[in-house]
Amino acid sequence: MLRDVCGIDELESGSPRHAKVGDRDLILVRLDDSVYALDGICTHEYAELWNGFVTDTQITCPLHLSQFDLKTGAVITPPAEEPLRVYKVEVRSGRVFVDV
Repeated sequence: MLRDVCGIDELESGSPRHAKVGDRDLILVRLDDSVYALDGICTHEYAELWNGFVTDTQITCPLHLSQFDLKTGAVITPPAEEPLRVYKVEVRSGRVFVDV
């Protein structure tokens, strides 16, 4: 189900943003013309990834520095072992919709 989450102009390129969609905490990351949506809590230990930092196409957890690929959710750098769930994103009429 596509949910209207925010306006595209609310996303600063390269800065993770928290989005509460139903009971899920997500992160949204805009990189140039692409927007990525992933689970917002690190799979290693509870850490809010919207407080992490983005480099290239990776998000780094602020707690133990695990890194995840924004496109696939795959773990790049441990200690995390489980990937993040990735959600389909559509941008229409200046609005960001996430399929949750």
